[in-house]
Amino acid sequence: MLRVAASRARALVALAAFAALSGTVWLAFTPAVVRAGEVSVAVAANFAMPLERLGAGFTSATGHTLKVSAGATGKFHSQVIAGAPFEVLLAADDETPRKLVAEGHAVAGTQFTYAVGRLVLWSARPGFVDDQGAVLSSPQVTRIAIANPQVAPYGAAAMQVLRRRGLSQALAPRLVTAQSVGQAFQFASTGNAELGFVALSQVAAPGRPAGGSYWLVPAEQHDEIRQDAVLLQAGNKNPAAAALLAYLRTAAAREVIRSFGYGP
Repeated sequence: MLRVAASRARALVALAAFAALSGTVWLAFTPAVVRAGEVSVAVAANFAMPLERLGAGFTSATGHTLKVSAGATGKFHSQVIAGAPFEVLLAADDETPRKLVAEGHAVAGTQFTYAVGRLVLWSARPGFVDDQGAVLSSPQVTRIAIANPQVAPYGAAAMQVLRRRGLSQALAPRLVTAQSVGQAFQFASTGNAELGFVALSQVAAPGRPAGGSYWLVPAEQHDEIRQDAVLLQAGNKNPAAAALLAYLRTAAAREVIRSFGYGP
């Protein structure tokens, strides 16, 4: 009996040691549970619709959610400097993120180009815009919506197009200045302007036929619209902010961005 008891005791000790060792190994290879969070994103108006599509994939992949504010990149710059609690900026240019890094409002080393924008001249009227943009000289056109070139890169690109075509002075009285490219699209879609210089992503979203008519402005007629993302200081310690920037670099995100007509 004593031998049996001793044998059982040794077996129990060995089993306990194995269980402890197994538990240690299991803990070492089990990933830490990451609590889902939220990231506050300031996004250029032209990218609001693509970000809505991307947000669904981002939440599915990470559990994190987006709190989105869309508007003009120049205004976001002023708001960030004034202390707005945005954590990630998806700008319509590459200069604004660079300035925010230099000014200490964004994290150095986090800036990258997430998309290259395409400019279009659009009308809500089918067949109204030709494939060369000659409609700009038509007497039927009395109002052309354009994002404020002082704060919106798409507006600045539109002005470059008009200057290259020698039309900037002649059309100046017909320009209707919008706060952002989103508002420029609104002006054109509601008939407050016959034409609007807007982003391709606003008129040719995937799965939705392009309404009206548009001219895809050749890229050589204006400076490249490089749209950069950057981590702002307010999001420096938010894992959800870092996760969003990482997600934008994934193949799945790049495919969505391409589907809206952006360059890589």
